[in-house]
Amino acid sequence: MQELIRRILIIKPSALGDVVHGLPILHGLRSAHPSAHIAWMIRPAWAELLAGHRELDEIIEFDRPYFGRVGRSWRPTRDFVRWIVELARRRFDLVVDLQGLFRSGFFALASLAPRRFGFAGAREFSWLFYNHLVRRDGEAVHAVDRNYRFARPLGFEDVEPRFELPMDEATRASARSLLVEAGGDPDAPHAVMAPGSTWASKRWPADRFARIVDHLRDAHGLGTVLIGSPQEREVGRAVASSARAGAIDLVGRTGIRQGVALIERAAVVVTNDSGPMHIAAALGRPMLAIFGPTDPARTGPYRREDSVVRAVNDRRHHFRHGDDSQISAVTVRMAIDTLETQLRP
Repeated sequence: MQELIRRILIIKPSALGDVVHGLPILHGLRSAHPSAHIAWMIRPAWAELLAGHRELDEIIEFDRPYFGRVGRSWRPTRDFVRWIVELARRRFDLVVDLQGLFRSGFFALASLAPRRFGFAGAREFSWLFYNHLVRRDGEAVHAVDRNYRFARPLGFEDVEPRFELPMDEATRASARSLLVEAGGDPDAPHAVMAPGSTWASKRWPADRFARIVDHLRDAHGLGTVLIGSPQEREVGRAVASSARAGAIDLVGRTGIRQGVALIERAAVVVTNDSGPMHIAAALGRPMLAIFGPTDPARTGPYRREDSVVRAVNDRRHHFRHGDDSQISAVTVRMAIDTLETQLRP
């Protein structure tokens, strides 16, 4: 783009993995507009991931649960109107909507930015709010490459996709302290395991994760640290109690940044299709990604196909929430075979 762009807004409120997928767009925009003010609209739950990012100037938090009461409660309605007014007052020149829903498209329009980019055919008729439409690729295209369809019209098609996650020494120190408090050695090599997932159909059975914990100890001398959200505590306890080798259970005890710090120095990361998987891929860590109904060609670890284990390569099963037959078909032997390819010197 040849026009002078002073203020840019990226709209990608959620979820964790999707925010990671948007990082190359941030890097590309910063490369194309080194002096611009760049803001990112995100839900408070994920804002910690971007705090202190050297290529980002501002984080705009959108509290969806609170604003979900608009029209039913006076205070959220009043605060939403104020939030929209403040959004318009920021005078963005350019908005890129990576979310592609009615709500995010409305925010793009409400910003009053003269250039509003989004996908043609985006869901919930959100494309009606854009004045610059970008064609979507086919279903089998990875989410990162689909997002990168914006690169050419935004002037950074020659910039290689890059993932940068901010980190600071205080967060690293707090992650080390958590390990010490849980009885671990922060200086010893360890594996990080994230056995949870939002969908039950994407969760590999806890007893099989426990078998991987035992294999990592027996074959490689690696202890395992379990991480995840507070909602995943039960699966963390199940893995820790089933593993003969034991595991340090930090599920529900780390913030997002502390989880990143633990993944950052992991000898290997073992996950389902989940946010920690995308963080591990962004950080370039050895990893094992266990897939069931979702399609790794679309949502797998970016450019890390060799780290994926999946029993059935059938895209017809994509987005089947209630069917755990696909994830259950992945055997411990299949997982170990893929894991060993990642741990080779």
